[in-house]
Amino acid sequence: LPLRRRGLRRAERRAEAEQILERVGLHGAARGYPWQLSGGMQQRVAIARALVVRPSLLLMDEPFGSLDAQTREDLEDLLLEVHRADGTTIVFVTHDIDESVYVGDRVVVLSAGPSSRVARDLPVELPLKRDQIATRSLPEFVALRAQVGRAVRALPAD
Repeated sequence: LPLRRRGLRRAERRAEAEQILERVGLHGAARGYPWQLSGGMQQRVAIARALVVRPSLLLMDEPFGSLDAQTREDLEDLLLEVHRADGTTIVFVTHDIDESVYVGDRVVVLSAGPSSRVARDLPVELPLKRDQIATRSLPEFVALRAQVGRAVRALPAD
C-alpha cells in the first residue's frame, strides 16, 4: 500500500519490495507465509515493512527481546546499517544494557512507573562503524555499560 500511494507502477513496487527484502536479509523468502518464518525472519519483515515508507523516524519497543543472541546481534547490525545509510532516527526501547550501548548514540535511562522521567542521559561516544566483538571489547564500551548499569540500579524500586 505505501508503494502504491507513492504512485509506483506494479513492476516498480515489486522491484522496490524485492530490494528492501534483500537489504534486510530476506531475499528468497518473499513467498513464505508468516507461520513458515522464524522469529528473526518475522522481525526482519517488520523492519522491511517500516523501511518501505522511507521513515525519518523509526520507533522500536523491545523488538529483539524474544530472539536468540546471534539473531539479535545480526539485527542490531542491520539497524546500525539503516541508520548510517538512510540517516533514519531510531528510538530504540530496551531493557538490555549491552544492546542499548551498542545500538545507541545516546542512552536515556527512564525512571519506573507511569509518569517516567529522564533519570540519566548518557552520550555514547563509540565509532559509528561498529563490530559486535571488537566494539563490545573496547574500554569505552565497558565503561559506559557499567555507567548505565549503575544508573539503572540507582533508580528507586517500584
